[in-house]
Amino acid sequence: MQTKDPNKGYIAILGWSLRCIDALEKFDRRYVIVAPKWAEEYATQHGIPYVSWDFERLNDRSHELATTLNDMGVDVAIPLFEETVEWAGAVNSVLLKNPRLLGQSMLFRDKSLMKRRAQLGGIRVGIFEEAMDQTDVIRFLKRVNQTLLKLDGDPNDPIHFKAFDKAGCLGHRVIRSPDDVAAIADDEFPALLESHLDGWEFAVEAWIKDRKIQFLNISEYVTLGYSVFVPATPELEKYRAKITEQIEKL
Repeated sequence: MQTKDPNKGYIAILGWSLRCIDALEKFDRRYVIVAPKWAEEYATQHGIPYVSWDFERLNDRSHELATTLNDMGVDVAIPLFEETVEWAGAVNSVLLKNPRLLGQSMLFRDKSLMKRRAQLGGIRVGIFEEAMDQTDVIRFLKRVNQTLLKLDGDPNDPIHFKAFDKAGCLGHRVIRSPDDVAAIADDEFPALLESHLDGWEFAVEAWIKDRKIQFLNISEYVTLGYSVFVPATPELEKYRAKITEQIEKL
């Protein structure tokens, strides 16, 4: 266990991960884990600094959490999972006295805001709209295919229905006809609608510091009954320079 430097403030980890806790023990910064109630017993038994918190939904209590962490001497909050990104933004906007951090964190979670930001950066994205109900989905499907000059009897170009702020592909549906829309439950709205873009599907994760890319990882999607990530093949790696150029636009 690394000796902790009392001259350095705490970091708060939002989310529970034993691997993360093991890694934190190797650093000289003190830390506190902010996690749901079910982690309390384990944390107490193993002497892990811990604050109990319910991350189910972002609400006015984020200021309460920020005040609690600030009183403990926490310098910054770090989210471990997508579901805690907005919480970290809300908390850090108080800890670091920078209100923009909440809006910045929303860009990572809200797919609609993210796409608008990409457009402003000059990145090509499909046509997209927000949908409040099934009627909006049907209207968007018809409008996209009308734009593509589809005639009666032609197969529709599909559109994509996505949750605003769920991780990965959760809540994703491919809509090809009005019949597909009937299966969408009311509690799945509001949602994001996108036109379909053909092409190579891959994922890019980048770590950016001081407005420069410090690390950029490229992964490919492979479907084996379900989608999984695999390291980029040489065929994809040769596009790294072009991919980096697109990320820099953001």
